[in-house]
Amino acid sequence: MTARHNAIVAQGGGPTAVINQSLVGVIEGLRGIQGIDKIYGARHGVRGMVEERLVELQSIRQAALDPIARTPSAALGSTRDKPDQAYCQRVFESLKKHNIRSFFYIGGNDSSDTCRIINELAGDSGFDLRCFHVPKTVDNDLVENDHTPGYPSAARYVAMAFMGDNLDNASLPGIKINVVMGRHAGFLTAASALCRERETDGPHLVYCPEIPFDIERFAEDVQSVYSELGRCQIAVSEGIQNKDGEAIGATLIKGETDAHGNVQLSGSGALGDSLANYLKEALTAQGGKPPRIRADTLGYAQRCFPDPSPVDQHEAREAGRFAAHLLAQGESDGSVSIVRTSDAPYTAQMKRIDLTAIAAKTRHMPEEFFDGHNNVSKKFTDWLRPLVGPLPTIGWI
Repeated sequence: MTARHNAIVAQGGGPTAVINQSLVGVIEGLRGIQGIDKIYGARHGVRGMVEERLVELQSIRQAALDPIARTPSAALGSTRDKPDQAYCQRVFESLKKHNIRSFFYIGGNDSSDTCRIINELAGDSGFDLRCFHVPKTVDNDLVENDHTPGYPSAARYVAMAFMGDNLDNASLPGIKINVVMGRHAGFLTAASALCRERETDGPHLVYCPEIPFDIERFAEDVQSVYSELGRCQIAVSEGIQNKDGEAIGATLIKGETDAHGNVQLSGSGALGDSLANYLKEALTAQGGKPPRIRADTLGYAQRCFPDPSPVDQHEAREAGRFAAHLLAQGESDGSVSIVRTSDAPYTAQMKRIDLTAIAAKTRHMPEEFFDGHNNVSKKFTDWLRPLVGPLPTIGWI
């Protein structure tokens, strides 16, 4: 690409603690590329492109970029719009209007698919547009990646939330259910197990979407732990499914759906409350007193808690820079993938993958990361540990 042109970067989907690191990484990478006049940012993702709500980014000083990078949430604003072919055509027309020939979209599964569609529209029309997807998701459900920016920080939050809640549950014994984000993949729910130090530490039971959830077996599991320990802490993914693949939470929640047609599981406590009520009935002997049962939904705090993983901060920035590097090297499109190269010490590298290899596909927890139907394996915690950073040390009496 030799003609002078403009570039654009946007953020899509749920915000994270490090998505702005990727944004700043893209800006830093583009500044060193000859032929780019303006670097635009689109307000609220593809919606901002269609509505031409663009802001110029090339003149922001480094002293201002660094604090932006360290700030959780999407600095440009995000969107839950899931563009179809017609929507993407409108985005494409807007890009042409502003002489934008380099397009960077930071986001998850649907953002990668949007990038693919726009890339194909440009190819079909003969317009020289370079399209790059920068990965982001707290669910860690993008294929072709060891892990994705946003996940290690969210996993760190979940691990420490369960650590504190486990201590609370040990102090005032009872049954505690915590519902964790993760519609189709259990990586974030599984992170709840990272801070277990003693055999009696919770979570004592972990339920992920990959393994069918049977509510009667669930009650038996809880009863077994409660009878032995006098308490039970439980991690449940918001996306747990029955044997027919139906999300249990979606059948309990009557309300909003997002632009993808998905029931908004994270905004409701219905799943936790329903499971708690079921346990009260199932575990209470006739005429007896029900056990102490409480349920919490960790909710959106998982995404943008301002204590990110150091590894996550670094890799998110590098993913943005690498996307710009792909443009500088003459690549016409692609997505950035994080590939682990060593466990001890932990190292990883960035590589380019085809948009078609990642777009609209979902990664699930591999079988070796599970230990039975209600626990995770040591292989999983060993895989996760180097990603989250130092964790608090607990003292015991």
